[in-house]
Amino acid sequence: MSEVRDFAIERVRFPLKMRLLRVKEVSRELPNFVRITLQSDDLHDFQSASFDDHVKLFFPEPGCDRPVLPEVGENGLIFPEGQARPTVRDYTPRRYDPLKRELVLDFAIHNGGAAITWAQQAQPGHYLGMGGPRGSMVIPSHFDWHFLIGDETAYPAIARRLEELPAQARVYTFIEVDDPSAQLPLNTKAQLSAMWLYRRDQQDEVKAFVDALSDTALPEGEGFIWAAAESAVIKAVHQHFVTVRGVDKSRIRASNYWKHGVKNAPREVE
Repeated sequence: MSEVRDFAIERVRFPLKMRLLRVKEVSRELPNFVRITLQSDDLHDFQSASFDDHVKLFFPEPGCDRPVLPEVGENGLIFPEGQARPTVRDYTPRRYDPLKRELVLDFAIHNGGAAITWAQQAQPGHYLGMGGPRGSMVIPSHFDWHFLIGDETAYPAIARRLEELPAQARVYTFIEVDDPSAQLPLNTKAQLSAMWLYRRDQQDEVKAFVDALSDTALPEGEGFIWAAAESAVIKAVHQHFVTVRGVDKSRIRASNYWKHGVKNAPREVE
């Protein structure tokens, strides 16, 4: 009798907790990225069960040493009265070391803004607030194949997934960057086929993205497609796979990580 494999996505919930983190190390070795290692005893019970989890980062106001952090109330977050609310952005936990109580975050330097300004100026000893993740959507690793699609903002999640997949996994990546010099390292034990799309070669980014995907054949077997990028791109990618190619909606997770002209656009899943 053949083995019946369960491909259901598992939803995991975590208690919401606010944490104050201290910058331990800043690295600028990756093209167009700032990697920041944060450390705190507040991380002793941190959990992140999925590669595309997101945490909310609370940034200090200009001239302030530490961010204003809310308390977690029964009906939501409670901010201190009489103080300006901090800038808040969503980011992917890149790597966590429970023994050292260290969390690594990668900041893509793409559209500017308060978060990018903070990351570019960050130094050891600076502080950052964090809440979450509130939960995880755990995608099984035993699919016959995995297709990971995105731009630079999706790279932290893609890179984490690649590092976590087992050696027997087949994985395909399709990543948009500015040009060949901006290609990013992809480290994995899995069987990897990597494809790159260069933004500077294109006049219509959405069309170029979908056209390139149209030329890519999907493998045989049970697979899962994960995609994250700019809002209009993701909408077109989701439509391409579901409407044009007939991919079942349960086998694709497509999220907009940002939106042209909109600050702090919420992450939404198609």
